[in-house]
Amino acid sequence: MRTLASIQRIRALGPIPDADAIQKASVLGWELVVKKGEFQVGDLVVYCEIDSLLPDRPEFEFLKSRGNRIRTIRLRGQISQGICFPLSILPAGTEISEGADVTDILGITKYEPPIPANLAGVMKGGFPSFIPKTDETRVQNLQDMLDKYVGETCFITEKLDGSSVTYYFKDGEFGVCSRNLELLETPDNSLWGEARKMNLEEKMRLAGRNLAFQGEIVGEGIQSNKYRMRGQQVFFFNVFDIDEYRYLDFEEFKAVLAEFDLTSVPILDENFSLINDIPALVELSRGRSVFFDVAREGIVFRPLTEKRDLMGRVSFKSINPDFLLKYE
Repeated sequence: MRTLASIQRIRALGPIPDADAIQKASVLGWELVVKKGEFQVGDLVVYCEIDSLLPDRPEFEFLKSRGNRIRTIRLRGQISQGICFPLSILPAGTEISEGADVTDILGITKYEPPIPANLAGVMKGGFPSFIPKTDETRVQNLQDMLDKYVGETCFITEKLDGSSVTYYFKDGEFGVCSRNLELLETPDNSLWGEARKMNLEEKMRLAGRNLAFQGEIVGEGIQSNKYRMRGQQVFFFNVFDIDEYRYLDFEEFKAVLAEFDLTSVPILDENFSLINDIPALVELSRGRSVFFDVAREGIVFRPLTEKRDLMGRVSFKSINPDFLLKYE
């Protein structure tokens, strides 16, 4: 499960123009608004990320009007992403160490947008254990990764605002999955419907390789159809080799999509030298979608040659603050 609340350090504090009672704080790579005088640089705090759903407790009462959800907001012109609480919010006896995950201790869960009925489907089982789930970490949490991989040649894709889908073929079995579940085929399920339109099962059986294709379905009936598309379409961002348990490198990825006549998510840059500058990487996320004149959700960075180490897969997203302010 994603870490939503953790013990972190206030890295910097700064003024907000024309604001006497609040100031800007930096935690990890995030910027947020705090009460002036509540914290000092170097203090350890409980930091809760955006998309956290806080439980019904008296200390979180001020969030009730927002459904107890932490969102991106703007205060006095300053974008604020997340909330800091003093360590006293933790139960007595909690071990205090920088970076410790306190999500479960505080009873915090992740906000998930409602899934349209045409995508939810009928559950066949849990998400297959032999395929990683699709979930990118936000760049603001990855300073250590940037320190290590600065200068790495990456490609950048547009992050689409749709719903995640995974199609797999393994040892003669074809499957269709939403973000968290494997689904039975039903006539009204759009994820299965797109698979049939692409003739994907037939193509995968003919190829005979144990692969998983992961993508985003967008269009009518999905996330308000911001791209004004007719019908629905799946755009792919990962190809996973199940037997070797690895994602394909960029050139392999493009070649396999071409072989199966599948469409990738928009590729914005194929030769980006990774910079060690979180604010600049967030700034790069700003812009308009390739598909329609709306703020794009964000961008995703991956090295041309797949990398994985103790920190996990080298792959991360930078979400457009303009998109968050408008749509969330």
